[in-house]
Amino acid sequence: MTSGAIQRVDIGTTPFWGGQSMTTTLRTVMVRQPAPTVGGDEWQSFGYTRSIRQDATVREHRQFTQILRDAGVDVIEAGPDPTGHLDAIFSYDPSIMTNAGAVLLRPGKELRRDEPRFHRATYEELGIPVIGEILAPGTVEGGDTLWIDDHTLAIGRGYRTNLEGIRQIKTLLSEHSVDVIPFDLPYGNGPAECLHLMSMISPVAEKTAVVYRSIMAVAFFELLRERGWSFIDIPHEEFDSMGCNVLSLGQNRVLIANRNTGTADLLRAAGFDVLEYEGDHISHNRQGGPTCLTRPILRRDDPI
Repeated sequence: MTSGAIQRVDIGTTPFWGGQSMTTTLRTVMVRQPAPTVGGDEWQSFGYTRSIRQDATVREHRQFTQILRDAGVDVIEAGPDPTGHLDAIFSYDPSIMTNAGAVLLRPGKELRRDEPRFHRATYEELGIPVIGEILAPGTVEGGDTLWIDDHTLAIGRGYRTNLEGIRQIKTLLSEHSVDVIPFDLPYGNGPAECLHLMSMISPVAEKTAVVYRSIMAVAFFELLRERGWSFIDIPHEEFDSMGCNVLSLGQNRVLIANRNTGTADLLRAAGFDVLEYEGDHISHNRQGGPTCLTRPILRRDDPI
């Protein structure tokens, strides 16, 4: 469905949002269609690797959403967002979903500061409550958040998420019995490049994650290990192609970007059904994988 035809899901008295998990069955997801480009050297200001081919971008995004639908996911297509909001395609970052409703975030990347209001408009159209938002000077991006379990949210402190943002989200979620645990992120290549908490880990099943452990915070890795997590280490050469960015569809099914054959083979060997999508324009150029391209609205294992 497009922005002009977003419909409120009606399933009686059962909430059609929630699921404080990364790996239970993905039932409903929001994606945002690629915004039109201004053209010229605009892509450089966003940190992309090359200029944008809008026709190819739109084609790949349509194919991506069809893969989700074919996997049984209800896809809510919002947008396209206003011209020039190129990162809005990465719908994971401007908000998070909880069992009580959505939280609007405040991106650390200034070019993305308008995106939470796009999400607010979509949630209002869908009838999903917004239970709070991050306010200046706080910053939080969804890519720095990860559900460890249904009452524990890990959050990375780096160039996109600051201490004030973490303080605000801890205060907000404590009212809903959620414990927020912060971890420092590595310097990486500095503030000009995005390094999220989820750049180095993707949960793929309960207490199982694909990881690039060489840049994980020791405290984060040890906490997961103490809680009984197991890890699938991606090949070093597939970190830049986002082999570590894997979307769990639930029930041992995952979605991964092309060019990551080694990671895909490791997942299959571990018993996962691996779906791949063509992401040369929507992922590799823009450096955002399948988790970045989706905002889970509802995760739950039992049928609706």
